[in-house]
Amino acid sequence: MTKNLNINDLVRADGGVQDRRIYWDEDVYQMELERVFARSWLFLAQDSLIPEKGDFLTTFMGQDRVIVTRGEDGQVKAFLNACSHRGNIICRADSGNAKNFVCNYHGWAYGSDGRVSDIPLQDEIYPKSFDRSAMDLRQVRVESYRGFIFGTFDDSAPSLSDYLGEMGWYFDTFMDVPGGSELLGPPTKVRVKANWKFFAENFVGDFYHAGWTHAAAIKVIGGPLMGILGNQATPQGAMQFGTKYGHGFNAAPGTDEVFPHIHQGHIAEMWEDWVRQRTPVLKERLGDERATLYNAIWDGSMFPNTSFLRGIDTWKVWQPRGPREVEVWTWTLVERDMPEELKQGIRHTNEKTFGVAGILEGDDGENMEGNTQTAEGFITRDQPLNAEMGIGWEQLDSDVFPSMMSEPGDNEAAQRNFLRMWRTMMTSDSWDEIMASRSKEHKK
Repeated sequence: MTKNLNINDLVRADGGVQDRRIYWDEDVYQMELERVFARSWLFLAQDSLIPEKGDFLTTFMGQDRVIVTRGEDGQVKAFLNACSHRGNIICRADSGNAKNFVCNYHGWAYGSDGRVSDIPLQDEIYPKSFDRSAMDLRQVRVESYRGFIFGTFDDSAPSLSDYLGEMGWYFDTFMDVPGGSELLGPPTKVRVKANWKFFAENFVGDFYHAGWTHAAAIKVIGGPLMGILGNQATPQGAMQFGTKYGHGFNAAPGTDEVFPHIHQGHIAEMWEDWVRQRTPVLKERLGDERATLYNAIWDGSMFPNTSFLRGIDTWKVWQPRGPREVEVWTWTLVERDMPEELKQGIRHTNEKTFGVAGILEGDDGENMEGNTQTAEGFITRDQPLNAEMGIGWEQLDSDVFPSMMSEPGDNEAAQRNFLRMWRTMMTSDSWDEIMASRSKEHKK
């Protein structure tokens, strides 16, 4: 255990060196639940997953169980999935449609707004002074961006739009397309014995591993990724981005004739035709820069624990289950206006690459478990980790993009930015402090 915890001693100020204990210790993890997960905007759902009145799903915010439901007024609400009486799980279903939720312990019932709707025998067995309204379930602050629904427990947090900041500009590349985007569910779920941050960092900006870790899979998949096989070259034209609140991604753009992706056969042809037709639409709608990013393969993360891939078209949440285990939830990301055949083909690609038994997911899972479990050794745990690749190459004065960027794509600028955001949240007592610190760092 880490005694007399001082986070500033565990991550160097520039994020380039880390103490392995941030990926191992229970004390650090418990502090994360309080200072990161209880204060950040976390992904809850997408409109397509709860389209009708009464639709609900259950999920987690950190390790807090929550119910997300669309009420009779069409508004989305979220609240704790733990009975106010004796603490039991109220709803054990992954999803469904319901007007109310009833705890199976004593029959306490809650409406779709989280308020107590019935307490059996209340008048007979509770005193007149009993305050029933105090038993309503703790509410989550809910906001939506382009149909993607997020929640936070912190009323002092900035708005979701402000929290996304520059990342919203980048998200629009695939979220603000005509018809919008949607997620195909339900999510696949698998547990990996690894710290959640290793996965989020990997997705936020680690192109470097792809040509080596995934070499065998790339030989099978073929296509544009063959150019990085065995780390023989950096991805041509690739860029890395980091935003004020720790979000970031890599992007390797294509050309008028090259469409980066990992689809195969007929679905690859359909994908390329779709991108070829949509790129001019995006150019007119969002401008040249985002039209270029639209025809690109991305790997990215939204701080703290949501990740995505474009050109592979996966959307993931790293649900922490302690400092050394994570539950990986995976949906398929598609555009709503795509033909159904293309959507299902993309789902198939996602499942065979980044699903539970995906050929790429397995590679990453093995690495992340290795990264985590080596810290079991007393001497090993005392050796620092390094993320100094590309340090000093970051640019904040781009005339083209709204955030910090760095080249080439093989870089760790976005990881360092992610870790600096983590360090800031872990050491700051308020969102005012967090916002002041991060705004100063990212001031152009």
